[in-house]
Amino acid sequence: MQAIIKIYQLRQVLHILLCVFAASFFSFSEGRAQDRTPSIIEITGPIGSQPGARLLTPVLKASHIPSSALYQWKNHLVIYAFMNDPVRLEGRVAKLYPKCSLKIYQHPYYDFNRRRYCGKASVAKEWDNILLTANLVDNPRMQQEYLKYHSTQFKKWPKVAQGFCHAQFQQLLGFRNGRQLILVISIPKGESLDELNPKTTENNPQMVQWNALMKKYQVGVPGTRPGEVWVFLKPVNNL
Repeated sequence: MQAIIKIYQLRQVLHILLCVFAASFFSFSEGRAQDRTPSIIEITGPIGSQPGARLLTPVLKASHIPSSALYQWKNHLVIYAFMNDPVRLEGRVAKLYPKCSLKIYQHPYYDFNRRRYCGKASVAKEWDNILLTANLVDNPRMQQEYLKYHSTQFKKWPKVAQGFCHAQFQQLLGFRNGRQLILVISIPKGESLDELNPKTTENNPQMVQWNALMKKYQVGVPGTRPGEVWVFLKPVNNL
C-alpha cells in the first residue's frame, strides 16, 4: 500500500514539474517572439528595369508573408517582414529573378523603440511602415564613424530619441548591407510622415545638429538624381 502511495505522490510531483516547465517554455517563446526583428530581402535589377512583384505571390503565400510587405523604388524591390529563415527564402526568390542581384538585411545597426525610450508614452496598436534607402559614402573610415555615432547615440545624443518620441515614431530601424542602408520608420497607422517628421526638430537643436552631421556620411544609390540622397520605397499595391 505504501509503495502505491509513493508512486502516486511521485506522479503528482512529475506532473507539477512538467507543468512548470511547459509554462516557462511558452513564456520564453512568447518573449522571444516579441523581441523578434523583421528582416529585409532586396531584389535589385539592372538600371532602367523594374523587377515584377507578381512573381513573388506564390513564395510570399507559402511563407505566410502578406503582399503588404512589398515595397519598390525603380529597380529595387524589397520584402520587409518577419521571416523564419531569410537565407532559405532568399534562395527561393533568387530563382525567380535570375538577372537580378539579391541582398539580405538582418540585425539592424540601429534600433529605436518607443516602448523602450519614450517612458510612459502610449504605443499605437497599428503602424504604417515607411522604407527609405541610401548609400554610405565610399570611405571605410567614415563608414565606421557613422556606425559608431549610431551605436552611442542614445547615450551621447539623448535629444535625438526624444525628438522621435515627440514625433510619435513607434520604431526606427537602420539596416546595412555593404554601403547600402535601408531605414524603416514606423508611425501610427493613418498618420502622415510629412506632418510628423518636423516635430523631431521642434525646440530640439541637438536633433538639428545630428541631421546636419549625418549628411556628410550619406549619398544616393545608383539611379538617384544629383543631390538626391534618401529615396522612398513605396508600398506595392497592385498585386
